[in-house]
Amino acid sequence: SCSTVLKTLHFITRPLSDEEGNFSLAYIITIHKELEMFVRLLRAIYMPQNIYCIHIDEKSPRDYKTAVQNIVNCFENIFISSKREHVVYAGFSRLQADINCMRDLVNSKVQWNYVINLCGQDYPLKTNKEIIQYIKSKWNGKNITPGIVQPLHMKHRTEVSYREYVHSGVPYVYPAKIRKAQPPHNLTIYFGSAYYILTKDFVEFTLSDARAKALLEWSRDTYSPDEHYWVTLNRLPG
Repeated sequence: SCSTVLKTLHFITRPLSDEEGNFSLAYIITIHKELEMFVRLLRAIYMPQNIYCIHIDEKSPRDYKTAVQNIVNCFENIFISSKREHVVYAGFSRLQADINCMRDLVNSKVQWNYVINLCGQDYPLKTNKEIIQYIKSKWNGKNITPGIVQPLHMKHRTEVSYREYVHSGVPYVYPAKIRKAQPPHNLTIYFGSAYYILTKDFVEFTLSDARAKALLEWSRDTYSPDEHYWVTLNRLPG
């Protein structure tokens, strides 16, 4: 039962400070296995003033999906992504999973300030308050998307076309013998982390701007596009 979940797992049920209560974070968590690890992560980052979008890999076992749904049903500020992907490691589907959650989050009633993406194997080293204070002190109004101009040894990721395949039940990404066109809008491709902390304004920009949409389409057949998509858009002038 939900009361058992809240009590035995010791979920925090009220903001621990005024500072936290007035600064809501959104989380995107992409998961596919290890229910207990997911619950430990969720309990560690959960605050009632935050909002959480959970993307469950569409190919996950049915009983896993049901178990996650049963936990999510106990919280008003946690939900399952309205659209789910068959996620392939290093494929476009991994990026699309985050974007699916972003679309849901911008339409939510919670007025969140920043979004943080995680996978089911992550775990926080800092408290909710420490994360907020770090954002405010160094990054207020800015995105955290570390990266550099795409190095030569990484250019193959965006110069040839990649496709997602499934062989003997194992999904993977493999290059085709097709050279890709140059990036749209003469964009300079940057390379960095697939993980980020983004402002709500920036998320709304990525979902609506013509350049962002064009880069997303161009990235469909690249290798691990989440490692260039966010960092490239964040370095657009303005």
